[in-house]
Amino acid sequence: MEITVVDTRTGMERVLRAPAEDRLGLLAEMLEPVRGMYRFAPVEVDLVDVHLRGMGFPLDRDEERCLAALEDLARADAWNRIGAAMERGAARLAEAVPGLEPHDVTVLLTLGDPGDAHFTDTVLGVAGFGGIWGYITITLWPFPENLERLETTAVHELHHNLRYAPGGVVWDPATVTVGEHVVGEGLADAFARELYGDDLGRTRIAVPHLRDEAVFDKVVSGLGVTGMENFTAWVHGDESARRFGTAPVGLPAGAGYAAGNRLVDAYLAATGRTAAQALRDDHAEVIDTALARLGR
Repeated sequence: MEITVVDTRTGMERVLRAPAEDRLGLLAEMLEPVRGMYRFAPVEVDLVDVHLRGMGFPLDRDEERCLAALEDLARADAWNRIGAAMERGAARLAEAVPGLEPHDVTVLLTLGDPGDAHFTDTVLGVAGFGGIWGYITITLWPFPENLERLETTAVHELHHNLRYAPGGVVWDPATVTVGEHVVGEGLADAFARELYGDDLGRTRIAVPHLRDEAVFDKVVSGLGVTGMENFTAWVHGDESARRFGTAPVGLPAGAGYAAGNRLVDAYLAATGRTAAQALRDDHAEVIDTALARLGR
């Protein structure tokens, strides 16, 4: 398995220091290594548009704030730490899952938009995506808590990447359930915790709701909902649903992550398995086992 962490430090500095008219082209060039992530799209994807709509750093303001944040990432040795964490995570998964053949992965780390309150406040400055095998993107603002969690953010996304790789769990956008998404998030957090401890391993937006019974019950009521277009509210919460144009369901930010942590913890306790071993366990088995253990 070859892990490539793209040198976005150089790329972002070039973009942020360039004349305004040159930035779009330079950003497109920096993003090109992850074009393959969109290989299933029906039309060619505009990578810059995806970046900007996905809370990536802006091209028309906040240059100095972003350059200072870039230096924070550099001082934290972000790129090397992410690469080392990915290597460690891949080795653990290969050891735990018989027959697993880890594929090559390209990782792209970018700054987020410091002027976007949804990014900085609602999702606490972190947005990762690892659901399409072979590619991982991490959009981040270097708050101290996020710098502490660089490794766990990386291995969380790696767990997704290998769960949904060929030979693993099939993610059909039309038929996949909220339950699969919630279980996937819980397993990825549990894997990060196995490697780096509970304090750093849980996704930050999950933590406030881990013991909220009303939130848990609400998420459980929606585990059978199908269709990716419905997932944002159930997993990320109402604020994200409104942001991305889908219907809210009455849940706070990170609700699905919190419920996923509880379900997976109960499942692992009941079975004695690790999150690494459970990489490709069926979500329905996880849910049924967990709810039985929890007396639900």
